[in-house]
Amino acid sequence: MSESMLSTKSGVESRRSGAATARPSQAPGTPADRDGAGRASKGRGAKSHGAKGGKQGSNVLAHCVLSIGGLAMISPLLYQIVMSLSTNAEVQSTPPTLWPSVVQWHNFADVFTSMNFGSQLWVTVAITVIRVIGQVLLCSMAGYAFARMQFRFKGLILAVVLSIIMVPSQLFLIPQYQIIQNLGWLNSIAGIVAPGIFSAFGLFLMRQFFMGLPDELEDAARLDGANPFQIFFRVMLPLAANGLWALVIITVLWSWNDLLWPLVVTSTANAAPLSVGLSNLQGEHANNYPILMAASLMAMAPILIMFLLMQKRVMAGIGRSGLK
Repeated sequence: MSESMLSTKSGVESRRSGAATARPSQAPGTPADRDGAGRASKGRGAKSHGAKGGKQGSNVLAHCVLSIGGLAMISPLLYQIVMSLSTNAEVQSTPPTLWPSVVQWHNFADVFTSMNFGSQLWVTVAITVIRVIGQVLLCSMAGYAFARMQFRFKGLILAVVLSIIMVPSQLFLIPQYQIIQNLGWLNSIAGIVAPGIFSAFGLFLMRQFFMGLPDELEDAARLDGANPFQIFFRVMLPLAANGLWALVIITVLWSWNDLLWPLVVTSTANAAPLSVGLSNLQGEHANNYPILMAASLMAMAPILIMFLLMQKRVMAGIGRSGLK
């Protein structure tokens, strides 16, 4: 009996000693385990490096494609600059010259002798400023009324106003001309400005902005005792700054390039804007293309500079207005 107990004890002790000796060999931190962990970490590092390399390669490809597209888009402007510095013979040569043999800087000075550039620039600036002020005030107020106020036949009136966008503007030329003629505004800034001082598109643009503003701000201002005009000018209008900037830029571009209506209501060079003056530089049988290109560059320079300075505001305004 004692011998069996002794053998059992010796067996238990031998199993314990075997387990004790087996644990160190299986414990983490041994050289074999560290080698395996190192190989795994190297594998993960290689995968992450490969992912970064692929992402960088795709970014380079995207930048190359965008650069080529941007160069293709500005190529007409670059060729216009080359034409403005060339002679008329070089512009009409075949094949066209990519750079003039002698740079003709005097083409820009000849613009002032070929057209009334100074007076026409003043008329263009005055028309643009008046239209911008009128559309900012009228379109923002109308947009706020249609977005935040309740009145009878609101949906019907809005549909009638927005239907103007569907009608070509050429259909309004004869009645508008008769109205301006009866008012005695032909060959004047007022006659050019009047039809464009309000636009259905500007109303729709500002309405989209005001509809996106929270109702709690208007309710809080009303509880503080503010009347509708104070709510509009002090609370809601500052929050629609992006929409106002978008409306300003769009109105400036449209007014600066407007040709048909000023061409109809003006008959003298001093009362016409730059768009009409540039169109009169085109002769019936021959054109002086370098002078025409130089005048076009001088006319578009203020708008181009303004757009470059405010392009972030324009994109933010159009992006937040809900227009796609």
